[in-house]
Amino acid sequence: MTHAIETKCGVVALIGAPNAGKSTLTNAIVGEKVSIVTHKVQTTRQRVTGIALHGQTQMILLDTPGIFKPKVRMERAMVEAAFDAAKDADLRLFILDVGGRLDEVFMQETLAMLQSPFIIVLNKIDTVAPEKLLKIATFFKDSKAEKVFMISALKNDGVQDVIHFIANAMPLSPWLYPEDYIADIPERLLAAEITREKLILQLHQELPYETYVETEAFEVFQNGDVKISQVINVAKEGQKAIVLGHKGARVKAIREAAQKELTVVLDRKVHLFLHVKVTENWQEKSDFYHLTGLNYKA
Repeated sequence: MTHAIETKCGVVALIGAPNAGKSTLTNAIVGEKVSIVTHKVQTTRQRVTGIALHGQTQMILLDTPGIFKPKVRMERAMVEAAFDAAKDADLRLFILDVGGRLDEVFMQETLAMLQSPFIIVLNKIDTVAPEKLLKIATFFKDSKAEKVFMISALKNDGVQDVIHFIANAMPLSPWLYPEDYIADIPERLLAAEITREKLILQLHQELPYETYVETEAFEVFQNGDVKISQVINVAKEGQKAIVLGHKGARVKAIREAAQKELTVVLDRKVHLFLHVKVTENWQEKSDFYHLTGLNYKA
């Protein structure tokens, strides 16, 4: 008599303040890059679903926008997306950057809104002294968390312990995705996210946060090559000049960096074309929210 191997599958929501390391941890668990990562806050604007396997367990990871006190429509939509993901999940990971400023009120308020089960992940432990780390861990001693982990997602230190815990916590279920899937994100959106990452990295402190990248065309040729046409939308004419750079040098560098990575990610030759366009008040336009899956009415 043969016995079918029991599989497990569940949804895991990664939540926390901006720049806590949610995207870095998502990529570390999946083993490949599925969510853009930069040193800037609020890189993630919508859920990104990463898919990871551990033994017979499939883990569906929802990398969410950072939680903070929103002031405008887009910020409200981002925070709403984060908590919606938490409601849908089988397990929640509350991730904290121990090297940054820790707001006890924020932490308590967030913990109060989190449904069980959840775990606490203290990230960037390589950036603080052991005494501070112990003090932070003590703060969560009486919380309702299933467990408190101390990790460095960037250095992959302690990540395997988190993966093992997640896998054990997932319910018995058939896998929802094929074995070779690592993300559930349309190629058009993935391409836009990669270009936006290069935009952020190129602009540094000059970055106009009032920008978004839209993939207007994604054409696959018979030989397998891909032509991708994208628009970088900015809110003001001055921001357009910043993105273009002197004689177009900056947007050229953005295009070359994005094209290089897209060629690797899509595993085919990519021809990328970028156009910079002024779209005033784009944060108030419903089209952007539809493209990114955010709620315009938030």
